[in-house]
Amino acid sequence: MSERLIGTVTHYFKGPGVAVVRVTEGELHQGDRIHIVGHTSDFVEEVTSMEVEHQKVQTAGVGDEVAVRVVERAREHDQVFKIDPST
Repeated sequence: MSERLIGTVTHYFKGPGVAVVRVTEGELHQGDRIHIVGHTSDFVEEVTSMEVEHQKVQTAGVGDEVAVRVVERAREHDQVFKIDPST
């Protein structure tokens, strides 16, 4: 499986377990698998819930800041990679 950089974590909300991701390349869709990597972060997550400005969305594109529910702690500046299962 290959990965490609899709964005960066800009904020993390501990209570609800939500990472805010600024999408810088490509698109992110509900159901995609992402790999979050940083200085102390390294985990894979399936995108099960996404919101842009408190509205549920199915897709986020370049320039969007999308809130994604995660089960592990993400940190600001962590890189977010989209996993391509076809390779």
